[in-house]
Amino acid sequence: MDTATAIGSLFAAFGLSGAAGLNAWLPLFASALLARLDVVDLAAPFDDLETTTGLIVLGVLTLADFVGDKVPAVDHVLHAVGTVVAPVSGAVLFTGQTGLETDLPAVASALLGAVVAGSVHFERASFRGGTTLGTAGTANPFVSFAEDLGSAGLVVVAFVVPVLAFLLVIALLVLGAFAVLRVRRALVRRRGAP
Repeated sequence: MDTATAIGSLFAAFGLSGAAGLNAWLPLFASALLARLDVVDLAAPFDDLETTTGLIVLGVLTLADFVGDKVPAVDHVLHAVGTVVAPVSGAVLFTGQTGLETDLPAVASALLGAVVAGSVHFERASFRGGTTLGTAGTANPFVSFAEDLGSAGLVVVAFVVPVLAFLLVIALLVLGAFAVLRVRRALVRRRGAP
């Protein structure tokens, strides 16, 4: 095992699982498509995602989530479902990325991926709740589009400059935590106002 490759794979896995927290389906679809095009390799059994059936299912789910997340009320249902889907997606991406290049046990990979994706998703959903209240939902389609761009960007960076993807995920988690705290304080103040 090449240490530099293993570290790069680990950093890429963090980037991919962070991207899954922003949009659970997009990184899975992109990774499967890149694997199908022989740009990247996914560890078994996750390489099954690159089959024609896998790509069609992931493509439909990605498109449905992309459109549905722009529709008021539907976006909240998708965020509730995302509480389960994002960590699973993060676990699959992390394990699929690190399985070929590292000696990291699959359970540890899955847990790391689930925690990273779940944390980013929690921050995303909390922030979205604040924007919904603050703008009566009018900003949600724009915020959703920014989340999709962020997810796609993280996928690209994860495969091209893995260390940058890792640093971006750390920054996303730290900034997201501060944003969640601000939103919660604002909501508490709003409830306490006469």
